[in-house]
Amino acid sequence: MKRPVGSSGLEVAPIALGGNVFDWTADEAASFAVLDKFVDAGGTMIDTADVYSAWAPGHQGGESEALIGRWLKRDPAKRDKVVIATKVGFMAGLKPDTIAPTCEASLARLGIHRIDLYYQHKDDEGVPLADSLGAFDELRRAGKVRAIGLSNFTAPRVEEALAVSIEHGFDQPAALQNWYNLVEREKFEGELQLVALNRGLSVFSYYSLANGFLTGKYRSKDDLTKSPRGLRNIEYLEGERGRKVLAALEAVSAETGEAMATVALAWLKAQPGITAPIASATSAKQAEELVAALRLDLTPGQIEQLSEASA
Repeated sequence: MKRPVGSSGLEVAPIALGGNVFDWTADEAASFAVLDKFVDAGGTMIDTADVYSAWAPGHQGGESEALIGRWLKRDPAKRDKVVIATKVGFMAGLKPDTIAPTCEASLARLGIHRIDLYYQHKDDEGVPLADSLGAFDELRRAGKVRAIGLSNFTAPRVEEALAVSIEHGFDQPAALQNWYNLVEREKFEGELQLVALNRGLSVFSYYSLANGFLTGKYRSKDDLTKSPRGLRNIEYLEGERGRKVLAALEAVSAETGEAMATVALAWLKAQPGITAPIASATSAKQAEELVAALRLDLTPGQIEQLSEASA
């Protein structure tokens, strides 16, 4: 059931839990319930970042990491059951002199000794890749980081990062994290997907449920006020593709007896190059729909039905 993360030696279950909502739209009790539900059902990867949730009033970033740290402290045995991914660079960039102290701060908030998968959160073209990747490799050699990932990189910059790693003898990035879902396939399919497949990189998709649109929660503009992220869905409602995808999800949902969110994630995990879609949950009920996708394998016909609707 588990899938390898590049050549890192890490293995993860095929759905990842997103931590962007922890201590934001999900309070501590709800977040702990989601984490417990996910891990107890066999989920392994928890994805967070130092920037989560700096955008919320009164927050400065690190809130999600700190909550995960409190959850691990409550039940230390869970540490051996999970693969923790976090990120650096969204707020302060990727200068080498900021990477190491930022990593130390993440380790302290998480209450762990080593980050399993550490991402460059977004490309910082103002910093030579040899410098940023060199700083990451120093962390890896110091035992602070096990594997390295790239998030929000273009295909040419991924290729450049791999070439720089080879040239300087750095441990090569093992994973990519990029935007990908049934209504926004063009953000990954094509050049980026080919790079991942050709270079053996594991891909973890974010916005896997398109801000909740693929759950069927938003059917009209009146629905957009249902959550803090609802207004992000207006473009999906206005296009024909969005309506076709919801109809196909409903049909496959009826066939499988699973929620639309579960079906959408099952389609993603079946796509070439995808190791695990990332999705978040604000309640144990929502978490059940995520963990159901761990065991749901769609038929070739169902995958094709969804692919045609979303083409």
